[in-house]
Amino acid sequence: MDISCTKEEVKLFERITDVADRLNISCYLVGGFVRDKLLGREVKDIDIVCTGDGIALAQAVAATFSPSPTVNFFKNFGTAQLRLKDFDIEFVGARKESYSNHSRKPEVTTGTIQDDQARRDFTVNALAISLSKSDYGKLVDPFNGIADLGNKILRTPLDPDITFSDDPLRMMRAIRFSTQLGFSIEESAFEAIKRNKERIKIVSGERITDELNKIVMAKKPSVGFDLLYRSGLLKEFFPQMVELAGVEIIEGKGHKDNFYHTLQVLDNVATRSDNLWLRWAAILHDIAKPVTKRFEEGHGWTFHGHEVVGERMTPKIFRQLKLPLHEKMKYVAKLVSLHLRPISLTKEDITDSAMRRLLFDAGDDLEDLMILCESDITSKNKVKVKRFLENFELVKQRLKIVEENDRMRNWQPPIDGDEIMRIFNLTPSRDVGILKTAVREAILDGVIPNNYEAAYEFIIKRAAELGLKPIQ
Repeated sequence: MDISCTKEEVKLFERITDVADRLNISCYLVGGFVRDKLLGREVKDIDIVCTGDGIALAQAVAATFSPSPTVNFFKNFGTAQLRLKDFDIEFVGARKESYSNHSRKPEVTTGTIQDDQARRDFTVNALAISLSKSDYGKLVDPFNGIADLGNKILRTPLDPDITFSDDPLRMMRAIRFSTQLGFSIEESAFEAIKRNKERIKIVSGERITDELNKIVMAKKPSVGFDLLYRSGLLKEFFPQMVELAGVEIIEGKGHKDNFYHTLQVLDNVATRSDNLWLRWAAILHDIAKPVTKRFEEGHGWTFHGHEVVGERMTPKIFRQLKLPLHEKMKYVAKLVSLHLRPISLTKEDITDSAMRRLLFDAGDDLEDLMILCESDITSKNKVKVKRFLENFELVKQRLKIVEENDRMRNWQPPIDGDEIMRIFNLTPSRDVGILKTAVREAILDGVIPNNYEAAYEFIIKRAAELGLKPIQ
């Protein structure tokens, strides 16, 4: 066999070969498994194409094991899946495909292995290795995918305009593979993506975002976003990010290109964390700069309140991109809203009260917020960056001291709303909210210590101003 396989894989393939021979059909390893094995990448998904009934082959293979693994099959697509130890194996019959203009779902007919390879997205994904007894281990490479693999080029087996127009998700996959594998997209293929970019509208938002998240999680996600931007694809499904691009100059004063700044912040976060949602916070941290941009004479460009507007934009963008709308979205919106706060704490005259408030507002997400803020320091001036980072270390140390002294993170005031209602014999009302807020703010501002006795004494005085008295 032309690829390096483990003993476990070889035993599995020989078992599939025996079953296929008994059924008198040919079968092949295809696609990502072959590609990734040749690249020396870890791979657990195995795709098998056979010249016959893929579901029947999967069921026959499963029957040779005891206990027999469950076969999940999809009759409409002629595919079957089973899981064996660490491997997910998909079986499908070789097929031809034809597409209509309004859908990426093809009409499928039975075909040869060559037909099946021709319908694939890229030559490096059209490689096949025979598992038939007559030519076991033979590489089938009609589109010279091995050469493209060696040259790190993504090229379509057929006319790229047809490939991308038929199934526009392949344009996203081209950019995703380029980002993940470090391959370049062949010039004619990239030009075809530009020409067919509007076709992405027939693809569901969930499928687009699935590919986008794989780009976000790449080692250097900026590569993919730059390709999405230059191809025009990004504007089709995420226009708010495209609006960050460009520099405007008035009276000789310009602002930085916030699109490429965002990509640098994203790459910086990617070197520090594998948290997908922290990376999304990097993507969205300056998303409101275009709508808050103003030029002030004698001063220059300002983006006042962009963190607040960005927090409000986050739910809309998550809905638009079919991202989760609950805790993950709230986490990203929170980091967007807070991303300027730690930087502001680098000033010399910042009080412990400001430190307490950040600890209280950030809670368990403080470490992630600090990663985002450090990543946001992208000046080309190395002296400036060094000074910022040194100041940032001082802030982290001071936050640690305040946290140890006050225990403010995820803190709840010693007297809550229920206790206030009990003390004054109140039902839920505006007065309860006023008193609850007053005691919280007094402790955060350091007006009173963080204990029940001090809070009780404070609340009695504040309640008197509202005409309230404690019950006897």
